[in-house]
Amino acid sequence: MPTVKAMSQLLEPTALNAWRSFITAHARLIETIDRELAAADCVPLHWYDVLVELVEVPERRLRMSDLARKVVLSRSGLTRLVDKLEKAGLLARASSPEDGRGAYAVLTEAGHDALRKAWPIYAQGIQTHFAQYLSADEAHVFAKVLTRILEGMGEGV
Repeated sequence: MPTVKAMSQLLEPTALNAWRSFITAHARLIETIDRELAAADCVPLHWYDVLVELVEVPERRLRMSDLARKVVLSRSGLTRLVDKLEKAGLLARASSPEDGRGAYAVLTEAGHDALRKAWPIYAQGIQTHFAQYLSADEAHVFAKVLTRILEGMGEGV
């Protein structure tokens, strides 16, 4: 097993520090915003992520495989989450007319209502815990760098 010193020699110290700061900030931001949503009696953040993907597409529906990719979940992880969202009445499943084996997740009106209720809390959390610490130029550079990383991994934004 390599030592921390040996591992850090593989990376520029600045890059390693940026990585550590990024993953720590990400984890704490998600935890904080999720806690604020819960305090406001809103859907959990991982539910919100699924619902917002559906509200932004035509007919408010996505194939399950496409939805899993967008929210970065395995198909089985998404299936379990969709089961919970369906039980809560926030989305419904619909079979694919093109492919009998495929299924769609479809946003319900209750799911849309849940998004509308959660959005102000989520937006305030983003502003309070993230955006206020970035100038407009820094936010632009940050978004550009993250987009470049995703594109380098073969992911679209």
